[in-house]
Amino acid sequence: MRFTRWIRRPPSRSGNGVISILIPVYRGERTIEELVRRLNQALQALPEEWEILLINDGSPDGSWRVIQELARRSPRVRGLDLMRNYGQHNALLCGLRAARGDIAVTLDDDLQHAPEDIPALLDRLAEGSDVVYGAPRRNRQAPWRRAGSWITRRLLSQAMGVDAASNVSAFRAFRTRIREAFATFEGPNVNLDVLLTWGASRFAVVHVEHQPREDSESTYTLRKLIRHASNMVTGFTVLPLQFASVVGFCMTAVGGGLLIYILLVYFFSGREVPGFYFLGSAIVLFGGAQLFALGIIGEYLARVHSHAMRRNTYSIRCETGDSPAGGSAS
Repeated sequence: MRFTRWIRRPPSRSGNGVISILIPVYRGERTIEELVRRLNQALQALPEEWEILLINDGSPDGSWRVIQELARRSPRVRGLDLMRNYGQHNALLCGLRAARGDIAVTLDDDLQHAPEDIPALLDRLAEGSDVVYGAPRRNRQAPWRRAGSWITRRLLSQAMGVDAASNVSAFRAFRTRIREAFATFEGPNVNLDVLLTWGASRFAVVHVEHQPREDSESTYTLRKLIRHASNMVTGFTVLPLQFASVVGFCMTAVGGGLLIYILLVYFFSGREVPGFYFLGSAIVLFGGAQLFALGIIGEYLARVHSHAMRRNTYSIRCETGDSPAGGSAS
């Protein structure tokens, strides 16, 4: 029923009538061939043409060999081989800048996102949205991953400033022209969802089924989730600096209160406030607050230093398939 409704409605999207499917590949040797097969099968019902961009993000297995074979068999498949593992969002930005279509769809390489759900995202996009997320109906993650994802989404909500941030997913469809808003973006720390807010304001959500990983465990460890959240909150917002300012103000108020208390005790009782413990606690309290603020400032200085070194966002080793460009990007 969903496919029939899509076919009968005349396409309302403008551009060259091509949908670009962007897939970052990492340890996807055993899954990407099946994923491409299902994509071709699901997209045949659409009136637009499509291309499939497989971005090999420094995968240590035989993923690039499989990508080359898929590109040799089908002119719809293009492959980009990055010099090393830059990260999922860096790889997506690389694919987005190489995409030919006027609509881009991103999904993972592990078959968690069903290609058969892509028309549902495109349906919602055609209603006037700029970005549509395919959020899971049920969360199948382990408890610690669920907690980490919840914290990351809360931070992302602050960075994006949109209500749809709580439903952010790696399964998304958006209009490719949004990339013009961050065409000059450089730096090693990338968050595609935040970049999309620089050029879009109409976000929507479609709830779909996310399948459990059948081939392997997620490469997002707890350490990587924490680092990703830290990069996001310090790379795209000044919230930590504002929080440090609030902490500094509160500590100043506490210090003022302690001074008033000491003076009142001295003048009204004629004795000094006794206690090594009192003094030690005050020193630890204020010293900890100062170190906390310095740590946050240090994170921002580290990012300034990283940008001053002009580290690449990604570098392309080679391309395969019907690809228009090569080289590296910063």
